[in-house]
Amino acid sequence: MHRILLVLILAVSIGRAETANALKADEANLKRLLGFELEPQGKTPGGWSSMGGGVFVDENVKHSGNRSVRIERKEAEGVSGVMQMLPIDFEGKEIELRGFARTEEIGNAIGLWLRQDGDRPNLAFATTEGQGIRGTTGWAEYSVKLPLHPEARQLVFGFLVAGSGRAWADDLELLVDGKPVWDAPKAERLITALDRDHEFDAGSKLSLTSLSLAQIDNLVTLGRVWGFLKYHHPKVMSGQVQWDYELFRVLPEILAAPDRQAANAVMVRWVDALGEIQPVAAAEKLNGEVHLRPETDWLGDQAVLGTELSGRLLHVQANRPAQTEQLYVSLTPGVGNPDFSRELSYARIKSPDAGFQLLALYRYWNIIRYWFPYRDVIGEDWDAVLKEYVPRVALAATDDAYKREMLTLIARIHDTHANLWSSLAVRPPVGDSQLPITVRFIEGQAVITGLLAVPGAEPSPFQVGDVIEAIDGVPVTKLVETWSPYYAASNEPTRLRDIARSLTNGPAGEVKLKLRRNGGSIEHSAQLVPRTSVAKLISSTHDLPGEAFQLLSKDVAYLKLSAVKGVDLKDCINRAAGTKGLIIDIRNYPADAVVFSLGGLLVDKPVEFVRFTNVDLTNPGAFYFAPSLKMMPQARHYAGRVIVLLDEVSQSQAEFTAMAFRVAPGAKVIGSTTAGADGDLSWIPLPGALRTAISGIGVFYPDKRPTQRVGIIPDIEAKPTIEGIRAGRDEVLEVALREILGPETPAEEIRKLAAVPK
Repeated sequence: MHRILLVLILAVSIGRAETANALKADEANLKRLLGFELEPQGKTPGGWSSMGGGVFVDENVKHSGNRSVRIERKEAEGVSGVMQMLPIDFEGKEIELRGFARTEEIGNAIGLWLRQDGDRPNLAFATTEGQGIRGTTGWAEYSVKLPLHPEARQLVFGFLVAGSGRAWADDLELLVDGKPVWDAPKAERLITALDRDHEFDAGSKLSLTSLSLAQIDNLVTLGRVWGFLKYHHPKVMSGQVQWDYELFRVLPEILAAPDRQAANAVMVRWVDALGEIQPVAAAEKLNGEVHLRPETDWLGDQAVLGTELSGRLLHVQANRPAQTEQLYVSLTPGVGNPDFSRELSYARIKSPDAGFQLLALYRYWNIIRYWFPYRDVIGEDWDAVLKEYVPRVALAATDDAYKREMLTLIARIHDTHANLWSSLAVRPPVGDSQLPITVRFIEGQAVITGLLAVPGAEPSPFQVGDVIEAIDGVPVTKLVETWSPYYAASNEPTRLRDIARSLTNGPAGEVKLKLRRNGGSIEHSAQLVPRTSVAKLISSTHDLPGEAFQLLSKDVAYLKLSAVKGVDLKDCINRAAGTKGLIIDIRNYPADAVVFSLGGLLVDKPVEFVRFTNVDLTNPGAFYFAPSLKMMPQARHYAGRVIVLLDEVSQSQAEFTAMAFRVAPGAKVIGSTTAGADGDLSWIPLPGALRTAISGIGVFYPDKRPTQRVGIIPDIEAKPTIEGIRAGRDEVLEVALREILGPETPAEEIRKLAAVPK
């Protein structure tokens, strides 16, 4: 289910002020939409947004009326469907989506689905998955319900098909406490400036073709001042002004200023226009174990800001509200990472728009300055980065150019979580096709590690173990050098991991590869195939195929976290009882959160394994160490050796899990450095419906040793070799087996136990 859920969560992320595109609960209009009776938009249902392909209006097969929606899919992976949004401006206890569906040869699952969003997305989510809507069925009625979340402001709903087959939906109903949604009592909502101010909804009205050095310097100062006031000034923090649009109002004056002094005078008047700040009880000073302190020295830099502007900003700093509520940032309940879902994504804005592009730069730069828990390990002069990117982002002349500049900006914080996830299609190499092979950098070289069968294709000219030296005459080393700035990664092994996955991407057509095979150099040409036809065959794990739990021998148990569910863990540990060692393979991403459920079965006493840092909303930029978390033993634990396998695909949850299991008695971590991106994600909307993220929680060992950019360093380093790949060996697993079985065990027996099934 998690795959479908992810698609739906990422399908739409629209801020509160952008719900104008959502439907109103008008009875006649909504009835026609839910019955798929609105005039079609080409081949698709009127009034609905489509997800994936194969969405059609059907005037022949319907439950009632004139039309239904039909979804046809040939692919076994992925989803297609229709979706719509409705403002939750009503009151009630329960929302229900009810409707009729029929199917033909559905191999996976289909369903109605509901999602509630508020200041943060996905407050609640439910589907009809599990109600047996699959195979071939006639028309039947189905229903999905959710309690109305008190913070919900938008309802997102629809119908989807996962996997292959055909399905129809018709005659949907939206009910609140059993009554049509248009009959639900209306709710009173607090109206903010985000709802009232619409002057720049269609664009910033700012166009730029060049910038002088003085303009760049002034725009840098403006970006810093704008961001500081956003998180410190009581009128801005409380949402009394639409701060994004206030930026657009002051930008023309800043650009027209002939020098620094004139621009600073504009900003002084700008700050004054917000109104006088009354002295207040000072916000709490930093208390506890401080990890990062706010960076405020620049507020007193009169050489840059001038006396008056510096004084205004220092006054704001000294009299900021002693409260923990901010409009543009909050803390995720139960976790504590920053939540930026109140930021508007301005989905309808079209580039080039210099104002909104500068807004994207300012928003992102200041989020990193104030709310990124790892800003101290960026390894960049973040002030210099702002100056570098003001002209690059503001003057980007096309939508793709804007996205590429944001890609490279985001890569500068060196966080593998921090890609421009909405827009990877513009990241080089560009194209919707690829060679049907898998590639991995091994011994510093691009090695073919797998051949993917494509129906109807010619036999592959490649062999596992081939080293790719050049593509269309360009050396791979040159391609890596050229593309690296577009790949956000915490460390180099992870950057190479992601480049390897995209290395043979390109437009449909023929590509020529120079290969090294058996000591010699050869060339092969091959046709790129649509990526959709091979994506489902590509594995992002390096663990063993087969079942999640395997007994490799009477002495060695094996468990891969990419497939195991939490409910099965006790059975797995029971089956491992009596073995000398348990190999936990996390060369993958865990299918379930098993840190405590499995970790408690590996320890015999409470033991500290991790510390987090928490952000301070009253002191933007401050982070504190929280007390260490302990792994608590369960009634029964595994008594043998514990070996944890890791490599560059081990990221985030996988790294956190490895930290937990590492505290088991005598445990060893074997493999290579991990992705170095640990901590719950904080998603960041950017203008133009762009979307990125950061590692939102600082994750450290109990002694405060870092993990970000460092990764989980193995106790015993083991990496695959090109020779081993050619021979079909899992050399990392072999090292683990040797650690458990001892040096006296014959090498041939070790290799046999670690052999990858053909």
